[in-house]
Amino acid sequence: MRTKNGLLSAKPLIWVFVLAILAFGIAPISAQDTIKVGILHSLSGTMSISETTVRDSTLMAIEEINAAGGVLGRMIEPIVEDGASDWPTFAEKAGKLLLEDQVAVIFGCWTSASRKAVLPVVEANNGLLFYPVQYEGLEMSPNIVYTGATTNQQIVPAVEWLLSQGKTRFFLLGSDYVFPRTSNTIIRAQLAAAGAEVVGEEYVPLGGTEFSSILLRIQEAAPDVIFNTLNGDSNVAFFNQYADAGYTAETLPTMSVSIAEEEVTGIGVENVLGHYVSWNYYQTVDSEVNAAFVAAFQARYGENRVTSDPMEAGYFGVYLWAAAVEAAGSTDVDAVRAAINAGGIGTEAPEGFVELDGLTQHTVKPVRIGIIREDGLIDTVFETEPVVPDPYLCGYE
Repeated sequence: MRTKNGLLSAKPLIWVFVLAILAFGIAPISAQDTIKVGILHSLSGTMSISETTVRDSTLMAIEEINAAGGVLGRMIEPIVEDGASDWPTFAEKAGKLLLEDQVAVIFGCWTSASRKAVLPVVEANNGLLFYPVQYEGLEMSPNIVYTGATTNQQIVPAVEWLLSQGKTRFFLLGSDYVFPRTSNTIIRAQLAAAGAEVVGEEYVPLGGTEFSSILLRIQEAAPDVIFNTLNGDSNVAFFNQYADAGYTAETLPTMSVSIAEEEVTGIGVENVLGHYVSWNYYQTVDSEVNAAFVAAFQARYGENRVTSDPMEAGYFGVYLWAAAVEAAGSTDVDAVRAAINAGGIGTEAPEGFVELDGLTQHTVKPVRIGIIREDGLIDTVFETEPVVPDPYLCGYE
């Protein structure tokens, strides 16, 4: 049976199984007949503003796949854990999922700090992590599949676009951990090569909310753009204080790489109206696949919910894993990885057709520069063809 959105509903299938059991004595599906998968995101703490929605879209993908018959004829059983915006907790929960729950794969993490904490756990136990968020690059683990953007699919194109708009004086502002610091090291080199300059660089602790002194330094430095790598609740505090200080997108624009539709809602659109962001997907992408995705998500979670890049990457990541499992004929991590490395694993996603690059285990995807509009959604102002991932920036001088 199909829902009003054209998607298969799991509920009628459940009743078919129940009726079959009553009529014919068919044994119900046992725990051994399911494929356990882990979902590991911050459902509490400073990062919950961003990560809860990725949990939601991941669960929706699992429900859709189960409704269509599952993977290898088996239902997917999700086990959800809370990383609590704490990196040791992420490592602990990853170990629990792999060793106690014996999941076939983990879908999760947002910050690079959480991914770096989980990385040695999945490598030591030959687990598999599907990571759905843009990051700073300079990493390739055989036990991680990267469905978010790497540097040449977000950071570098965003800087190139700003330079094309005549911006030459950059102020770098970020949270104090690996992603912002590494990204800004790359940006500094890129700007130096282009003859532009960094007029200031500041960091606050993740979750930090005090920006008065930084705003004074911004005023003194007189940049023509702020490149923003703040994460989580810090964006709420910064843009509120930024607006209170009298700044607007017209007087001092920002380019953010961790603010998507979900964060705009939390920050308040009046504080980020007209500012720029760099991602691979927006809710406004014009395609039938995306329209169905948005409709299904809002039907499940509420008509006021928005979709965003990381949750879209979390969503299609489940489909890519399922395709790799089907190609391998097994959930065994080595077999799944071999299927990915052989190439040809792809799916029609809301952002467009995406394919896993077998060499890097990153995703081939387009780049979209966007501008935040009055209703909190984001319009694309610049778009590329799908870009092959280059996590170590080997294609640049």
